Amino acid sequence: MFAASASGTTRAPFLIDMARDLAASLTLTANVMAFTSVAWGASSLAAGALSDRFGRRPFLVLGPTGLALGTMGVAVSESFLGVAVCATLAGASAGTATGALMAEVSSRVPDRQRGRALGWVIAGQSMALLVGVPAAAWIGGTIGWRGVNWCVAAVTLLAAAGLFATTARPAPAPPGGRKPSGGYRAAMTPPVLRLLAMGVAERSCYGLAVVFFATFLQATYQAPLPTLALPLAIFALGTILGTIAGGQLADRLPDRRVTFAGAMLAASAIAVPLFLWTGGMAGSVALGFAFVFCAAVARPSLMAALANVPDEVRGTVLGLNVTSASFGWLFAASLGGLVIATFGFAGFAPLAAGFGVLGAVLALAGRRSA
Repeated sequence: MFAASASGTTRAPFLIDMARDLAASLTLTANVMAFTSVAWGASSLAAGALSDRFGRRPFLVLGPTGLALGTMGVAVSESFLGVAVCATLAGASAGTATGALMAEVSSRVPDRQRGRALGWVIAGQSMALLVGVPAAAWIGGTIGWRGVNWCVAAVTLLAAAGLFATTARPAPAPPGGRKPSGGYRAAMTPPVLRLLAMGVAERSCYGLAVVFFATFLQATYQAPLPTLALPLAIFALGTILGTIAGGQLADRLPDRRVTFAGAMLAASAIAVPLFLWTGGMAGSVALGFAFVFCAAVARPSLMAALANVPDEVRGTVLGLNVTSASFGWLFAASLGGLVIATFGFAGFAPLAAGFGVLGAVLALAGRRSA
């Protein structure tokens, strides 16, 4: 998960250099991340169901291998079109693996350990922000953005080798043996659809802060980019600690939907002062830490609840989760840009709080119906 996330996030410090080297505009170069995200969500939709039918090991090994090859292609491409095509293939390869990875982890641990197990795996994405991006910026000063892509490809190949070794011993079969996959029709039950909708709301709420927090600090406090390193590291640390804490709560508290709802309501309450109070950068960073901590606490409970389905459709469900999460990020980025242009950052307060409350309502309504 660290390698998959780093393949995209480590491009962020080099967009200006990439645009200059590729003779493309900065706006066009930034859209490479959008190509990656769309391909990631689309491939995960298909790969999850296929992994249930044909087994997860091919996707867990070939997905990271394809991601490494796509990243190498980005490193050697001399044109914007070449970079865009290779980055899209890399995103599709990452999507091929991530849903199967979550399903494989879930198959190897009992239900009451899945929150912690998935929490640690999800933390790999946050580590890409906390460690991967600063490390890329540091070594990129010497070897450039192309060299950084070679490094990410090497890390991804190591991950592929590790998955190849780990999956040599298959996950234990469920009681009664494995049944044929029921496909999307069997997977998309009303409870699963509600959980997927909760995921869209959670990712939209969380994504508003993640995508725009650095811009918020720059616009509000006129902070130059070099001074944002520590605030953004604190922000990423909040996500990691929240994910780990959320995994513990998901396994120790009796109802994961209540845990999710409580975390989302707490994040909604913090979103209001986060974007409306601008009394000082230290206070805003502290509020940002608290916000992402609470939002991250919700994620393992949601993932563990989604994984609590029959093994024969688990890959399908968790692949759908990756796809729905991409919709959440898309809503956050598109609606966030519109809100900034119309209301400024103050408009983020009701928008983020509204997404959080929506996720909590869906969780509690699902609990009542169950």
